[in-house]
Amino acid sequence: MKNKREVIVNDKMQKNYKYVLVCKEGKEFDPEFKPDLTPREMLELGVFGGVYMRDCKDEFPKNWFVKAKLSKGKPDKNINFFGEKASQPLSVWIKKGWIRDQDPRGWFQWYCRYYMGRRSEDDERQIKRWKAIRRHVGALRKNCRVGDYSCRPRQRQALLHWAYDSRKL
Repeated sequence: MKNKREVIVNDKMQKNYKYVLVCKEGKEFDPEFKPDLTPREMLELGVFGGVYMRDCKDEFPKNWFVKAKLSKGKPDKNINFFGEKASQPLSVWIKKGWIRDQDPRGWFQWYCRYYMGRRSEDDERQIKRWKAIRRHVGALRKNCRVGDYSCRPRQRQALLHWAYDSRKL
């Protein structure tokens, strides 16, 4: 990418955090990282009860939020595509050591920034975590008929939170 662009973040969870976009949006991914969905698609389908990233819209393209399903208040599981709560509280993520300072909201924030073109020292770890979630794809294939959204909806929603499109399973 010829023209690198610096992004400065000032939201509820980060102040004056800076990163540089070194790749074109949605391009030049690690060959082992092949998400089914873009961040925009995930937000449009309904993820994280609609509360994720409401205060950091300025950091990302406006078109990501045009059809995004966002809650005006507390998390609402009905906003989620499969109507299930499939997230653990941030406090659990912190306790398990899954959160790094550069992405205090977790994996999805990392993915949004990676998708935008940021590359960082945390990419390998996050891609490894993404790949580990794939075990749930096998469980759906083993136990559910293709397109039967009533089969394991919580597991399907969890996969959706990791950019796996379980509607195809």
